[in-house]
Amino acid sequence: MAATLTTPATLTLRVITPDRIAFDQTVESVRLPGADGSFGVLPHHAALVAALDAGLLRYRQGGKESAIFISGGFCEVQAGTVRVVTEAGERPQDIDEERARAAEVRARERLSRTRSQDGEPLDILRAEAALKRAILRLRAREFRSE
Repeated sequence: MAATLTTPATLTLRVITPDRIAFDQTVESVRLPGADGSFGVLPHHAALVAALDAGLLRYRQGGKESAIFISGGFCEVQAGTVRVVTEAGERPQDIDEERARAAEVRARERLSRTRSQDGEPLDILRAEAALKRAILRLRAREFRSE
């Protein structure tokens, strides 16, 4: 009986933002921050469309885990491809730490006030979302591959 050579099953991971394709590579697995909780995708996964929350998209490539910050959006899994459509998709090395820290400070300051500078009621949900994105960007910046 002749030995057959098999290749490991893989997925194509494509992270798409309004201005560019932030990531387009072959990976072994993907873990996504779903709107209803984190979920994983392995090769041969059933077709799926899911809403995403802001957070770290983690993927395994060459036996090492890496991450990309995404700002929410949705994903589609179909025929061995995971497509993520999001407003922001940033690898840890591409995140401007100083800018993210400044955004965190601004969001915390906004949340500490009851009214905006022009006297209008503060949009708490928007300020909390900005704070969450800033914190997640900083967390992504600190992510280190295994």
